[in-house]
Amino acid sequence: MENLSIVVSFELTLDPFSIPPGAKYPMFLFGIFIYMFSAFCNLTLMLLIILTQSLHKPMHFILFSLPLNDFMGITSMLPKVLSDIVTETNNTYYPLCVLQGFLLHMYGGGVLLILAAMAFDRYIAICMPLRYNAFMTPRVVITIVALVWGFDFLFICVLFSLQRMHSRCRSHIVNVFCDNPSLIKLACGNTIVNNIFGLFTTAIMQIISVSIQIFSYVKILIACLVTNRSDAKSKAINTCVAQLVIFIMYEIVVTFYVLSHRFSNVNANLQKMMGMLIFLVPPVMNPVVYGLNSHEIRKHFLKIFHRKISA
Repeated sequence: MENLSIVVSFELTLDPFSIPPGAKYPMFLFGIFIYMFSAFCNLTLMLLIILTQSLHKPMHFILFSLPLNDFMGITSMLPKVLSDIVTETNNTYYPLCVLQGFLLHMYGGGVLLILAAMAFDRYIAICMPLRYNAFMTPRVVITIVALVWGFDFLFICVLFSLQRMHSRCRSHIVNVFCDNPSLIKLACGNTIVNNIFGLFTTAIMQIISVSIQIFSYVKILIACLVTNRSDAKSKAINTCVAQLVIFIMYEIVVTFYVLSHRFSNVNANLQKMMGMLIFLVPPVMNPVVYGLNSHEIRKHFLKIFHRKISA
């Protein structure tokens, strides 16, 4: 086996994109636009929920976690990648790399668990409308939100703490950003425990999220089929379809990205781009789908917008 010396330097090198000549600045400007659009939409949605008294409802308290999580995800990844593209430095430091990886994995787990919590909330609202307020009390809502973030934080903490089992023998991150699979590849020796626990964490979060969503949507579908109210049926279907589209797109990208790290013949640029899409698609689409698709949020946003224009 190749003799590997232990790396003690904190400086790491990221693997850059293969960018054609002349495409650097257009990519940078396009990335800035994507980030600014996402940041504006997610921060606006959070502020609307905080400042509008009529939006202080269980559904919106749970929804608040989604733009917060999306803003954390895209901010942890995109500004650093854009900076590396325009400066062509592609360097980082190990503690910052671990922090970035931790936040990105928190975001990834958060997407799954928050969508599951939102699906459960819709199940209660649509299938048991008369008992909704009695069941979804402030205490229950706080418990749901605390479980989502606490469960996510606990699993990601354990996942990243396992990296302390190994010394580093390499300093090259085989990605444009830091994540757990890339950090594991820096380690000396056998990392099978890290890989197994990483897959276990992904599987557990997927099972919990998918199980809750399947249960909720099946119950909602049954309720829609038996109801005679076309307006309630249309509202329920629109809510479910919007959430399912986002969830399915997220699952496709994540599945490809996770599997691509297990095969060596995947194109490097394609792997990097698919990895970035995990942190770009939901933060851009979620505030539009869940914000503007909500009648109450759309009404308050347009009211504030018209007030500002008139002023």
